Amino acid sequence: MEHDTSMRAAARAIYEAVYPSEDYAPVGFDQAERYGTVHYRQAVDAAIRARPHLTEDREAQPRLF
Repeated sequence: MEHDTSMRAAARAIYEAVYPSEDYAPVGFDQAERYGTVHYRQAVDAAIRARPHLTEDREAQPRLF
């Protein structure tokens, strides 16, 4: 993930939103990335799944309101 800075940033944002403190994850994002914790892998998976939705043509997406 280190080579793709935008995906790493997305994974970090997801990680920090889902695991905002040590009550939810034992380490911060950088350490989780270094050790490949389950929390990190889940955040990366979420970022990968979100990527197609974030890169599509915004004009082609349905309007919610």
